[in-house]
Amino acid sequence: MVFVQRIPAPPLDASVAAIWYCESGPRPHALERVLPSGRAQLIVNLAEDQTRGYVMDGGQLRVVTAPGTVLAGVQSRFSIIDTLEQQCVLGVTFRPGGTLPFFRLPAQELCDIDLPLEFAWGRRAKELREQLLEAQGPGAKLDAMERALRAQWSPLGLHPAVDFAVARLTNSPHTASIAELTQQVGLSPKRFIERFKSAVGVAPKQYCRILRFQGALALAEQGRRVEWTRIAVDCGYFDQAHFIHDFRSFAGITPTGYQADRTQFRNHVKFLQSAGAAS
Repeated sequence: MVFVQRIPAPPLDASVAAIWYCESGPRPHALERVLPSGRAQLIVNLAEDQTRGYVMDGGQLRVVTAPGTVLAGVQSRFSIIDTLEQQCVLGVTFRPGGTLPFFRLPAQELCDIDLPLEFAWGRRAKELREQLLEAQGPGAKLDAMERALRAQWSPLGLHPAVDFAVARLTNSPHTASIAELTQQVGLSPKRFIERFKSAVGVAPKQYCRILRFQGALALAEQGRRVEWTRIAVDCGYFDQAHFIHDFRSFAGITPTGYQADRTQFRNHVKFLQSAGAAS
């Protein structure tokens, strides 16, 4: 497998956490759950010009297709992807609020959807994919994506209240109080939530839950023997029941199920249902 990533040069680094390229062979399982990370991504499938996702419909999987280049907004729960599409992929992972300088769309309108890039960038979306395919080697492909982002960038920063809130929630999702945070930023609760959702994609409370969930996954990777009860306490959950409820709401499985079926990538988990069930 080939995996390379970089943080782009300023000023893009304020909005983009990483530009990455992944090339791998076929995986032994057809489908994967992708768990919420709190970050939006721009995904370009370089193996084929199609994106296939799956949704549960009456107990059966139904395939949903989109073009190969999509802007994937912040997820509020897991999604299901086809691993056959993951053999050659280039992506951009945005920081919280990082989509605004490139797409001029309120982030909450992107939540839980894969928006075809052509809807936001017009013909430049097709040109971008062609440039990435023509670029020789991972480094050149990352360069091409960085140039495309730079061409679309405009100096739109986060509202100071949102910037402050994101920093506080990121540093202490276990103990952060949304009520106290709202008082500190000097906005009414309604106005604060509106501004936060417009920039980040979800409400402050939901974003805090996603960060806490991600903290639990990070702790689970630190040792071969995973003690979920200890992880729940360390991440600030009220009790084990609260932890399991939150985990299932984001992942669709229990912590034990995640541990059994996780892959080498933190937010990718085997989906143990044949792709043949899709229609």
